[in-house]
Amino acid sequence: MAKYTKEDIFKMANEENVKYIRLQFTDILGTIKNVEIPSSQLEKALDNKMMFDGSSIEGFVRIEESDMYLYPDLDTWVVFPWTSEKGKVARLICDIYNPDGTPFEGDPRNNLKRILKEMEELGFTDFNLGPEPEFFLFKLDEKGEPTLELNDKGGYFDLAPTDLGENCRRDIVLELEEMGFEVEASHHEVAPGQHEIDFKYANALRACDDIQTFKLVVKTIARKHGLHATFMPKPLFGVNGSGMHCNLSLFNNGENSFFDKDADLQLSETARQFIAGIVKHATSFTAVTNPTVNSYKRLVPGYEAPCYVAWSAQNRSPLIRIPASRGLSTRVEVRSVDPAANPYLAIAVMLAAGLDGIKNKLTPPKPIDRNIYVMNKPEREQEGISDLPATLAAALEELKSNEVMVNALGKHLFEHFIEAKEIEWDMFRTQVHPWERDQYMTLY
Repeated sequence: MAKYTKEDIFKMANEENVKYIRLQFTDILGTIKNVEIPSSQLEKALDNKMMFDGSSIEGFVRIEESDMYLYPDLDTWVVFPWTSEKGKVARLICDIYNPDGTPFEGDPRNNLKRILKEMEELGFTDFNLGPEPEFFLFKLDEKGEPTLELNDKGGYFDLAPTDLGENCRRDIVLELEEMGFEVEASHHEVAPGQHEIDFKYANALRACDDIQTFKLVVKTIARKHGLHATFMPKPLFGVNGSGMHCNLSLFNNGENSFFDKDADLQLSETARQFIAGIVKHATSFTAVTNPTVNSYKRLVPGYEAPCYVAWSAQNRSPLIRIPASRGLSTRVEVRSVDPAANPYLAIAVMLAAGLDGIKNKLTPPKPIDRNIYVMNKPEREQEGISDLPATLAAALEELKSNEVMVNALGKHLFEHFIEAKEIEWDMFRTQVHPWERDQYMTLY
């Protein structure tokens, strides 16, 4: 990751003919927000003097305490390639600070930094994340609104002409590479209209920034192709939903703390304790990693998404998989996460779960190397395999009862997250859905 000074930013802005700068941040629901300023205000922004009304942002502050400050992270400077040569637009990702100069505890990015400090206190220097976000492409109608018409009938790893999204996907990759991403793979996913683009792992904070940037690029370029990109976990019934598998690894001064060449499966004691922490807290962090009503339509048997808490180095049905690569590439893949998650919150709770396993020297259950989907409930119970929550409401109850996960979010984020999500669930619960009318209107 590039390290920039203020002088570097001024120089690049001048050389690239940048006319506007978006000061970006993320709200509690994972939505990107921004304050756009003309380049004449860049110096003020870099001096951390740009203020905004925090009371207007979901889960931030009350109206009587609304003044918040944007502190740009200089290393996140990037010029958007698709903007006009006559006057380009750049962006800086910001942390949110209180007027007294303290980090705002309701800022998801600040909160992740807090958990990363806890990691450092345990003797680790880096927490790396390699995300695998999936998305669907739907056609737009004549008004520019998304339809339910897919742009192709392709399947896993298909090529054009079956995969009509290939040109769009290629343009997304080109834009990402121009912005400094190292794209490792790009392909059609299992469901028609579904795609995946994988980019190189990075330290957790940078990777979460990259996820947010990735979503923005995908949506922007898709629209240029007359398409709507959605990271909704399950937009269509009867086909696979979209996940965002997260490959996690702890490092200490360049050495992968999960690797031990002499251990069983070459997994270190640290890796096993981390896995044990993930297993212990998985049902409780699911509300954060799968944060919408729709998320739980994906977490059902039959569509390759994990719905059972177990781990394995061999099969893909459990929640946690250990990919075959070893050495520096040794990692723990958590497969339940979906792309609707706020990445800063999702990574914070997963890291806190793993660190709890390390702090308390937890032992993971035995790996499950059978296909869990074909096991019945008594068989799963005999193997000690628990189910993930089946609804957002159940997941919120699990979250509320877990002190480690509550602390991983902090009081402000936890309270506002629960409030927002309970409102969401209640709106869904009281709504009358088309399925109900189809089933009952003529029957009763």
